Amino acid sequence: MTVLTRAQRRREEQKTGPFWWAGQVLSWLALFIVLCLLAVMVVIPRLGGATAYTVLTGSMRPDFPPGRLVVVKPVPVEAIEVGDVLTYQLESGEPGVVTHRVVSVASSLSGERQFVLRGDANNTDDAPIVAEQVRGKLWYSLPWLGYLNSALSASQRTWLTWLAIGGLLSYSLVMFTGAWREHRGKKAS
Repeated sequence: MTVLTRAQRRREEQKTGPFWWAGQVLSWLALFIVLCLLAVMVVIPRLGGATAYTVLTGSMRPDFPPGRLVVVKPVPVEAIEVGDVLTYQLESGEPGVVTHRVVSVASSLSGERQFVLRGDANNTDDAPIVAEQVRGKLWYSLPWLGYLNSALSASQRTWLTWLAIGGLLSYSLVMFTGAWREHRGKKAS
């Protein structure tokens, strides 16, 4: 039979009280949310060879309002069809991009495929684009995360990823150390 001192009993009671449980639930929930955000905004796109963009205008309302995160993945030009949502460069080689829906696919006299796109909320088509301008086809999108994506630079996202990894490793080390101490304390009594 193990006899606990008053201080040990108080510590054990604190580990099962309502505040302890609330703290545990909140910390696990926060950890889960951070891991999910890192997964959908950084890890999954990077592993899939995709790029995340933020919708900045209302041209794709109602499906893609401003602030929505769209993740686009490169696809073969032959796989692009009418109705697909593409992200393309306004001018080939320039950083400015637009995300709109394909309304027609045609071929030039030289046989090069051209695409005409339009925002869902727009009345007019965009100027035709060529394959070199296409950055990718919509893979998935998430509401409101575009605001977070816009607020963070690529280097900040990298730092946050490493910070989260370090935090998780530190948390697991603290938990392991606490369990080891508790196990050692029970053996000594």
